[in-house]
Amino acid sequence: MEPAKSLFTQILDRLRPVIYLASNPLSLVGVVLTTLGGGLWLFLLPTLWRGSAENPYLGILSFMILPGVFIFGLILIPIGIFIKRAGLKKRGLPWTDLPPLSLDSPELRKLLAFVAATTVANVIIASQWGYSAVNYMDSDQFCGLTCHKVMAPEYTAYQNSPHSHVGCAGCHIGAGASWFVKAKLSGVRQVFAVALNDYPRPIASPVSNLRPARETCEQCHWPQRFSGDIFSVRPSYAPDEQNTAAYTVLLLKVGGVTWRGGVGIHGAHLDPKAKMEYTSTDGKRQVIPQVTYTAPDGKVTVFTANDVKVTPEQLAAGEHRTMDCMDCHNRPAHTFQLPERAVDQAISQGRISPKLPFIKREAVEVLKRDYPSHDAAVREIATSMDSFYSSKYPQVHETGSADLKNAIESVKAIYLQNVFPEMRVNWGNYPNNVGHMDSPGCFRCHDGSHVSPDGRAIPNDCATCHDVLAMEEKDPKILSDLGYKGLLQ
Repeated sequence: MEPAKSLFTQILDRLRPVIYLASNPLSLVGVVLTTLGGGLWLFLLPTLWRGSAENPYLGILSFMILPGVFIFGLILIPIGIFIKRAGLKKRGLPWTDLPPLSLDSPELRKLLAFVAATTVANVIIASQWGYSAVNYMDSDQFCGLTCHKVMAPEYTAYQNSPHSHVGCAGCHIGAGASWFVKAKLSGVRQVFAVALNDYPRPIASPVSNLRPARETCEQCHWPQRFSGDIFSVRPSYAPDEQNTAAYTVLLLKVGGVTWRGGVGIHGAHLDPKAKMEYTSTDGKRQVIPQVTYTAPDGKVTVFTANDVKVTPEQLAAGEHRTMDCMDCHNRPAHTFQLPERAVDQAISQGRISPKLPFIKREAVEVLKRDYPSHDAAVREIATSMDSFYSSKYPQVHETGSADLKNAIESVKAIYLQNVFPEMRVNWGNYPNNVGHMDSPGCFRCHDGSHVSPDGRAIPNDCATCHDVLAMEEKDPKILSDLGYKGLLQ
């Protein structure tokens, strides 16, 4: 009777066929790939520690391609073992009756040491890759630059927004694992769409599966907070030779929630004791045929638009939403301007000198032209504006060359930030629902035509949301009274 084998001896007996079976081409290829992936990762590690992985392509290599090579190699090793075992069994050859393994064998000791060391290394590498890959996929560089042509419009607008220092993932994903998983699963579909060149141009808006604002926006913003009234001065410039300035002065009734209840814009729309719902039928939330308001006392009122003709089937198939921040502030980090407003802003901020004759008219005119590409736009904008002033105002062209150069650069920048021919993004593709000057915005509901069964209409009186203290006035008295006049000259 043979003596009982020790546990260690039993383990060696089980390892023996595995070692034998692993000596096949497929498993060896797996070893090579795993070694290659791990080796390249070690080579790039100093670069990653220095932060150079902000380059999107280096990030893809470091956190996506190399892990794929590494893990694919690990998968090939057992597959090769399985195939060799199946082949030996099919041919009737023995695969378990092999010479015994012993620690006295130098080859075995080296193999065990190698397996132990590589196992520890694989765990460390895989852990680092997993953590780094998650962080990289949440980075602004990955979101905005990896698919640079597709996301160029949104990423450019984001870089010029008030939220440019807030990470993309903070608004688009937020905290928690569930929405992270949802976002990454959606991202897989988007990767295939980009690879197959099968994506809409321009990218559709709004994002239908965006996380609710209460779980993202309201982590920083508190819409129920009482903000009171906000004083707003909005300059504009006429398309005449003097670029005549005019000012609209508003007192915006932002409001909030007080002990008496909701007041002002925020109070009316986001009162926690009330509920505002609407149905949109155009897929862009611009056509709203029905609004339902549930008052704090529980009374429900349905307002139906008289000027929007939809069938009951179309209404039932529309998008039904409970109003939140994103229904008015729909482009908080991706705002696209219209040319007139963009030029007015550039002049008021000193980036374009109003001393240049007809600069408002000329800037808007060249911005509205169709150009096949950004490169063509940059060339033709500079040529057209320079030609206008050299022919019509040669003295200005000579003496005001610095102002003209700054104006040309600013106009080019406006175009590059708002129009993207390759993605078919042009002026007005992405309406901003805050206000009602550049797009319907507030008037989607506050148009006077949304009426309840008892004859009440959603108000559209100007004083509902703001007091107009001056409208397109050259010298508003209110600014003089408040001491603002000198600051606007």
